[in-house]
Amino acid sequence: MTHPMRAKAKPIEPLALIFEDDGAIPNNPHLPLLVYPKVIDLSGRIDPADAIEEKFRANGWDDNVWRNGVYPFPHYHSMIHEVMGVAKGRARVRFGGKSGDEIDLQPGDVAVLPAGTGHQRISATPDLVVVGAYPPSGHYNLCRGSRAEHARALKSIPLVPKPEADPVYGPHGPLLDLWGR
Repeated sequence: MTHPMRAKAKPIEPLALIFEDDGAIPNNPHLPLLVYPKVIDLSGRIDPADAIEEKFRANGWDDNVWRNGVYPFPHYHSMIHEVMGVAKGRARVRFGGKSGDEIDLQPGDVAVLPAGTGHQRISATPDLVVVGAYPPSGHYNLCRGSRAEHARALKSIPLVPKPEADPVYGPHGPLLDLWGR
């Protein structure tokens, strides 16, 4: 039985931002934050978070999948990369620490944070639901910007393995080129 060839959608080019170390939040000097606008189609889904979870899991970002929001305090993870997809509501998130950028996120948007990238919810609608996940390589930790954490993070961030796949597009997605295969 033959199947007609399916047209593959061209991947959406993400916004790519690199942030400087602000003294409390180290950020990642080599790997950019990636923001994919409206990359996951949530139309017709009874539970849009399911669609995001399915996408992340299908592409190997299936470690410790969670549903929640974004913490209202500056924080980062120094030993693992993170992906966040907005299922419902809207949020303004500051990425990169106190001198970073505030980005408005809405349903279908996905942000991929390399280890060390600061993030903090500035505001959100009451119905905000974010789905987050991590690649299988790395170890979850929560850092809030203390001096001791910062010194340790500068050593651990470069050691975090790069993921094998883009959380949205899989093994051929833009993340692999933008983060260096």
